[in-house]
Amino acid sequence: MTAPEPRATTPEARARAGKEARKRASRSSHGAWIPSADRPDPVSVLERQGADRLQDLLPVRYGRMSASPFAFLRGAAAVMAGDLAAQRHTGLGVQLCGDAHLSNFGLFASPERALLFDLDDFDETCPGPFEWDVKRLAASAAVAARENGATENAARATAQEAVTAYRTGMRRLAGLGELAVWYEHVDAHDLLPLVRSAGTRKRVAARLDHARRRTSLQALGKLTEVVDGERRIIHDPPLLEPVGAPDTAALRKIFGDYRSTLAEERRLLLDRYRFVDAARKVVGVGSVGTRCYVVLLAGRDAGDPLFLQIKEAVKSVVEEHLTTGPYLHPGHRVVAGQRLLQAAGDIFLGWMTGPRGRAFYWRQLRDMKGSVDLTALSPAELRAYARLCGTVLARAHARSGDRIAIAAYLGGSDTFDRAVADFALRYAAQNARDHAALVAAVDSGVIAATPGV
Repeated sequence: MTAPEPRATTPEARARAGKEARKRASRSSHGAWIPSADRPDPVSVLERQGADRLQDLLPVRYGRMSASPFAFLRGAAAVMAGDLAAQRHTGLGVQLCGDAHLSNFGLFASPERALLFDLDDFDETCPGPFEWDVKRLAASAAVAARENGATENAARATAQEAVTAYRTGMRRLAGLGELAVWYEHVDAHDLLPLVRSAGTRKRVAARLDHARRRTSLQALGKLTEVVDGERRIIHDPPLLEPVGAPDTAALRKIFGDYRSTLAEERRLLLDRYRFVDAARKVVGVGSVGTRCYVVLLAGRDAGDPLFLQIKEAVKSVVEEHLTTGPYLHPGHRVVAGQRLLQAAGDIFLGWMTGPRGRAFYWRQLRDMKGSVDLTALSPAELRAYARLCGTVLARAHARSGDRIAIAAYLGGSDTFDRAVADFALRYAAQNARDHAALVAAVDSGVIAATPGV
């Protein structure tokens, strides 16, 4: 399935097409979750996914995933993609994030240095049915709420907040013109008026200030040291390890290939920096084991750093279950998907092919980036955060899919919201069982895991 361009037809016809999709998958049908009889063992799915990853890092991945049900959900995008693919879908395509859980939204800087709130992970982006992202978001809200001690009813309500915000956001966007939709964004400054509690407002303001300080200059002091008069990336195995001479030479070579995927004015900017050092870095939960590097560049002088992240791009977990999308290169898929979904993009976002034909994409490591600690949120704060994520997801989907058709499918009632909230609660229970299966595999020695790293 590809994400189609809106057809050159009337809004009324597009709305009728959206309502017709209810015949393929009724809105109430989204509440069902019954594992298929041939559902693969979740641990086996993870092991197959790890077969081509760096084997010495897989225990770190399993250690991080076994920490909690939410951590498991973060790393188990492949498991949930298979589960969603086994269900009937609407056929209303968008550019999916592919992994739209609560922790894959965050703060980052626009090229104009405004602080925005948006999706911030695109490793699994791929065209597909819009509801797959909505269901993953809702499930993550339910899992997070349960983990924070919420009752089942409260967890369901948190999930429904996210879905309702998505539906109402999409219906609002359906009434706007094309450029108005494209320029939509959530400015971080707009978040504070949404917070009712003075204490919470203070914490949000502190988080925004922290994000503004997370720049390459801040990373310079944290990630490097001076060796023989030159800045070098520190050695902190297994999370951060300087690469040897052969890998450094390879990274220098592919740096030129990456440069060619940037716009001309950004190539000129990049040319003002010189290559200083590189290291292998472990990031995230689900990504652990894929090849990831950071490169330190210096501009005007040693006090003018730029950190770029080079991350391996592999086949999206969504692609395993849908017809091939328009992207032949996984790195191009990630970059193109990010540019479609985000309101404003990283100026150094690019892609290329590395040694042995492996695909990579490049971006800034730290560009005023920040995230929310979900475990620190009160029930009301978590519901507000879920609403915000649902609103942002609707904006992202409206850029690539037919927002008028999707809005018409969703309708003015809360039928879809309640159904997906039911699914989210049921899937949260399934996720808890899957997490327990991983923990059991670790405890029995079937899976090696390194906890606390």
